[in-house]
Order: sequence, then structure tokens, then C-alpha cells
Amino acid sequence: MGLKDRRLREKEQRRQQILDAARAMVLQYGVTAVSIQQIAKKAELSVGTIYLYFENKEEIFATLQEDVLDLLYEKISTAIKSIDDPREKIRQTAYAYNIFSIKYKQYFDIINYFLAPTEIIFPPNLKEKIDTHGNKILSLIVQAIEEGAKAGYFDTTNAKKCAVVLWGTIHGLLQFRKLKNTILKNDDFDEIYNYSVECFIKGLSKKTIAVR
Repeated sequence: MGLKDRRLREKEQRRQQILDAARAMVLQYGVTAVSIQQIAKKAELSVGTIYLYFENKEEIFATLQEDVLDLLYEKISTAIKSIDDPREKIRQTAYAYNIFSIKYKQYFDIINYFLAPTEIIFPPNLKEKIDTHGNKILSLIVQAIEEGAKAGYFDTTNAKKCAVVLWGTIHGLLQFRKLKNTILKNDDFDEIYNYSVECFIKGLSKKTIAVR
């Protein structure tokens, strides 16, 4: 490995140190209680080093969201890339998000944190960047619904609205996993989750599809 490659790798490692530290601090203390100084201490880097990578803590928090959304996009894209049936694409998209919420819990928690009302207000340029990353994920569902309509499986004139409904449904349901020992004690969470996806597909369909 050449000097240039080594420096690039070290630079990326420091960037990841900063983001890992910020993620841990945000989830433990909340955004208002976290400062650049605290992030630097947690990352074992100087404050000056932090500012070489990020302009302020708002940019750090925005980057946390962008990175997790990119990872989720990658996982979903990989899960559906070899699937032709748009109905199965929707199923596998939902399945990939369910797995993501378990396997990458810290990242999923960041999505939850910033979807809920928080004290931080991102400037328009950062908010626009974050939304761009989120819309990439939504576009995968929109595309699957449009493909289904074109193939004659679905009856819909607004794929984006339908995609938002699906995403809101599965994301909301994932919050219920924490109730598996209380309200859902005698229920199979995955069965309920998958049932909701089948109901969504059935709702879009021109022909009745048996709910699994």
C-alpha cells in the first residue's frame, strides 16, 4: 500500500471514529447535551481534528443520518437486485428493513432518534442533503409499485403515496418489537409484520392475493 492510500485510509478511520463517538453520545445523552468537545474526548481526538472533518456538530449529526440511510439503501438494493416480481421486491424490501433493525440496531436507533421531534434544527442545505438520501430508499419502493402497475398486478395512480404508506407502516410496526414481552407476549412479531406487508400488497392488487 502506497503512502497516498495509507493516508486516505487513516483519514477515513478518523472520520469513522468521530461518527461512532457522536452516535454513542447522541443515543445516550441527546443532541443538546453533546458538544464538539465531548465528541472529541469520546473519539480520543483533538477538537482541532474534529473541525478538519466537520464544520460543526449539526454537520456531524446530519452525516450520521446520511451514512445510516446509505447503508440501509445498500442493504435493500442488494436484497432486491435479482428479483423480477414487483410484489416480491416489496416483500424483500420490508424483510431487509426488519433484519436491518436487528443487525444494525445502533444505526436503526439513529433513524428513530432523528425521525422523532428533536431540539436540533438543521439548516436548509443539510436538511435537503438528508432528504436526498432518504428519497433514494423510498424510490426503490416507488419503482417496485410502478413496475407492478405496469405489469397489471397493481391498481394505483400514485406510487409515491403508496410507498410512503408502506414505509410508515413497517417502520411503525418495528417499534412494537419492544412489546414482545408485554402486549405481544403471545404473538409472533415477525408474523404480524409480514402480515401487514401482505395486506398492503393485497390492497394494491387488481386481483385478490391470498394473505400469507
